[in-house]
Amino acid sequence: MKICTKCGAKWLEGQLYWSNGKPGKDEDLAGLVCDPHGNEECVNEMKGKPHNGQTWEKRMGFIEGLEYEMKRQQDKLKEQ
Repeated sequence: MKICTKCGAKWLEGQLYWSNGKPGKDEDLAGLVCDPHGNEECVNEMKGKPHNGQTWEKRMGFIEGLEYEMKRQQDKLKEQ
């Protein structure tokens, strides 16, 4: 087992488990935690490498898209 002393993530037989015990992807951990907050303690092999993992920017874009669609639907209902 490999454990990151920086964030508490664990890898068991190659599978990442977040510090809360939920399984995850190395790329998502890198995009959300390791790239913005990691340091030399970080053991995630995806840290600093190109990847398609989740980032806070991607999540914010998704939320903004949902907000836009909800507003559009509300406006449409008001017109009826």
